[in-house]
Amino acid sequence: MSRAKNVRIITLGCAKNDVDSEEIAGVLSDAGMSVDGSNKSDVTIINTCGFLEASKQESIEAIKKAVRTKGNGKVIVAGCLAQRLGEDLTRLAPGADAYIGVGQMARFADIVTSVFEHSDPLLDVAPPHHRWADTHSRARTGRPWSAYLKISEGCDHKCTFCTIPSFRGKHDSKPIERVLAEANHLVKTGARELNLIAQDVTQYGYDLYREFTLPKLLRELNSIQDVDWIRLLYFYPNRLTDEVIEAMATLEHVVPYIDIPLQHVHPDVLRRMHRPWDGERYLRLIEKVRTSIPNVAIRTTFIVGFPGETEAEFQAMLDFTREAKLDRVGAFQFSREPGTPSYDLPNQVPTKVKKERFDRLMRVQMVISREINKSWIGREIDVLVDEHREGWSAGRSFRDAPEIDGWVYVRGEHHPGSIIRAQVTDATDYDLYGAVGVEQISSRKMLQPLRVSGPSRPL
Repeated sequence: MSRAKNVRIITLGCAKNDVDSEEIAGVLSDAGMSVDGSNKSDVTIINTCGFLEASKQESIEAIKKAVRTKGNGKVIVAGCLAQRLGEDLTRLAPGADAYIGVGQMARFADIVTSVFEHSDPLLDVAPPHHRWADTHSRARTGRPWSAYLKISEGCDHKCTFCTIPSFRGKHDSKPIERVLAEANHLVKTGARELNLIAQDVTQYGYDLYREFTLPKLLRELNSIQDVDWIRLLYFYPNRLTDEVIEAMATLEHVVPYIDIPLQHVHPDVLRRMHRPWDGERYLRLIEKVRTSIPNVAIRTTFIVGFPGETEAEFQAMLDFTREAKLDRVGAFQFSREPGTPSYDLPNQVPTKVKKERFDRLMRVQMVISREINKSWIGREIDVLVDEHREGWSAGRSFRDAPEIDGWVYVRGEHHPGSIIRAQVTDATDYDLYGAVGVEQISSRKMLQPLRVSGPSRPL
């Protein structure tokens, strides 16, 4: 009998890729393989990102490094970049033993076996057909008390700047019974926070049930014993319906947090993007949400420097930002991606102008973020503790999604994974500081954030 294979998985890109890698690891473990991250592994799997040009180059460099150092081992390239580039990737980053597209997590035991049985490289980048892995097989990584839960794959929107539908395929909902089974499994294995992720959570269920099923899913998830927080990422503007808002407002464990990438607000830019509505309708939607959901935290993402963006169109975005006063605003400088309609649009904005506009937008939002954060001074907030740092507990409130938002620092070393009630005593542009009880803290010596607050990905 041959020795069990030892596998290393390198994950690049977003939280969706993290989930995919956990599912791959679980499938391989169930097949008797060891997944331990050793540099001396028999097999290295690189779960690539193909979202933007920068992520493409990062993935290609990771592949080349793995191929250079593989010795007698095998290298399997998986995920978005393999799907996006297909055979072209075998020329840009040659030498891997397999190039596997997205949606094939459940097949990875067979894929690993195949690369040892065949000498020719395997190329499998057929149009995505998502094979959901068995719930119990997912191998968790990261903090056990916070888990991502993918509720769908792909996207049906036709945004002119976005590459994702070209390699993730059309919207494909995970059946509701599988979502609930996975949620129960995650909670039973320690998760207190479930972060529901999809390219568009508001479209959940339509392809399966011919109706938008997110409110029903939220009601079912809310009834799971021992779940504390349910967070949703990401909303599409014209599908944030009254039914969804009502569910968020009335369900105890659904946190009042909305990440709704708008991308722009000027109607002419939105038409070029193939995005809905305009800034005025967005403001009315934000007002409705705030009326219905007290203390809601709202995050958005903008793209600056989209082809043809004039100074007046950009100024409309600045004016909107000042009026909307959102908790979080992230931004991308437009990236010209081959294969997207925006690649060939006229009047491409120079890099220097994009950077200058990005900086102006971030300066405007920084003042707003600081004002909103300071409004929390003297108030109490629940904090999910993630880790300790220099005598403080670093955690997140309902306002803070993992990896992209700010932190709440609480004096003392509280148990990681616990939810504590803290009084906010100070605030900076992105973070809050506090204490348990009435202790007052001098926070002149501010901690550096554990991660830089960053933008969501465009939808």
